[in-house]
Amino acid sequence: MNDLTPIDPVAMTIFIAFFVLVTVVGFFAARWKRGDLTQLHEWGLGGRQFGVLISWFLVGGDFYTAYTVIAVPALVYSVGAYGFFALPYTIIVYPFVFAVMPKLWKIAHAKNHITGADYVQGEYGGKWFPAAVAITGIVATMPYIALQLVGMQVVIKGLGVTGELPLIIAFVILALYTYTSGLRAPAMIAFVKDIMIYIVVIAAVWLIPLKLGGYAHVFDSADQYFKAKGGPTGIILKPGQFTAYASLALGSALAAFMYPHTMTAVLASSSATTVRKNAIFLPAYTLLLGLIALLGYMAIAAGIHVKTASDVVPALFGTLFPSWFVGFAAAAIAISALVPAAIMSIGAANLFTRNLWRPLISPDMSSAAEASTAKLVSLVVKFGALLFIVFLPTQYAIDLQLLGGVWILQIFPAIVFTLYTRRLTTPGLFLGWLFGIVLGTGLAISQGLKPVYVVHLGDASWPVYIGLIALVVNIVVTHVVSLVTRRSIVSAA
Repeated sequence: MNDLTPIDPVAMTIFIAFFVLVTVVGFFAARWKRGDLTQLHEWGLGGRQFGVLISWFLVGGDFYTAYTVIAVPALVYSVGAYGFFALPYTIIVYPFVFAVMPKLWKIAHAKNHITGADYVQGEYGGKWFPAAVAITGIVATMPYIALQLVGMQVVIKGLGVTGELPLIIAFVILALYTYTSGLRAPAMIAFVKDIMIYIVVIAAVWLIPLKLGGYAHVFDSADQYFKAKGGPTGIILKPGQFTAYASLALGSALAAFMYPHTMTAVLASSSATTVRKNAIFLPAYTLLLGLIALLGYMAIAAGIHVKTASDVVPALFGTLFPSWFVGFAAAAIAISALVPAAIMSIGAANLFTRNLWRPLISPDMSSAAEASTAKLVSLVVKFGALLFIVFLPTQYAIDLQLLGGVWILQIFPAIVFTLYTRRLTTPGLFLGWLFGIVLGTGLAISQGLKPVYVVHLGDASWPVYIGLIALVVNIVVTHVVSLVTRRSIVSAA
């Protein structure tokens, strides 16, 4: 596929039709499960009334994004088995959600917490450490939103449309219905999005291998391709990749539900039981992710050659499917950008309003003013991400999203450990967070913003995910400082 792909009128018509459909759904959402949208818990958490089915679509909608559909096959296409680390990470994360998140939901519901930083403030008081947690969430989320734009940009280019105007139009519409309907909009659209994605992926994994001579031929072609390519790539992991693969999976799983968008989706559930049931049913998306990843091998077997790996999925569909299905698939992926981008902007806006603006700037603001501020901030966040993509190289967003994963992991002790122990102190948690942020950032920069760092112990060496290294240091510092400061408090008493 090249930059001069001709516009297919059939594909474009189908794409626009589904885009119009979700736009109508987005604006209609304000009337669905009616609530007072001048209150932040109604606008930003949907009134905490989403049951099992809605929550399942909502969490899946913001966890499996357009960038997932584009980037995971692209990584598998480029490096083979190593690109499948997203599979064990999603397998690890759901037992964690089952065990931990219902407990967080109960506390948040009882004390009217809307964000993770709200929870930290409620448990430890003060305003500066909760502000640090909020800033971490906002900064980690911004490049994540930008990457949704990257996914949409790739799809639109695959339809033969160049320039930034379609992207701008799409996100103006997104901004307007998110402002109007709040979390209800992505919750409703997630129904459409997930059904479309399931149709696309099931059709692809069924029909593409039939056209290519079966899965045996797909895997054989990929194996021969990587053997000819040489290096660390292949359809089976090399021994030197084991620790990097495992630590990336574990670190990503621990970080996944620390992000504002995933936490927002959980806190919007109607009960702790709803959260548990979703943790049981959400692994269905892991199966979907595994099928999506296989598209990378299918592209190799189909002889797809692209200048940029992220163009693989549109190129594969454009080569093997009729125009109407290409348009349908493009719409499904583009809508997969809108749902998480909306939830991410809402999560970031909630953090800014509740944990930065209100405590530090305007402590006496009314509930209506709080909701109004969050709505405005959600617009600023989306347009900030849009400007990022329009004016800066895409690689910046990818690099910052990598750093965002390292950073968001550093709030894990403050959110999770404190659910089970009162022995940690604010100075301990704050210094642990600070050491983790500084070390993780330094190691990532020293590796050219690659995700792993080689740890040497004697003659042995293991590549390990940088976020996990920083988290271990964070945990050690948190516990040591908490022990010292708690003894000081006891001695003073």
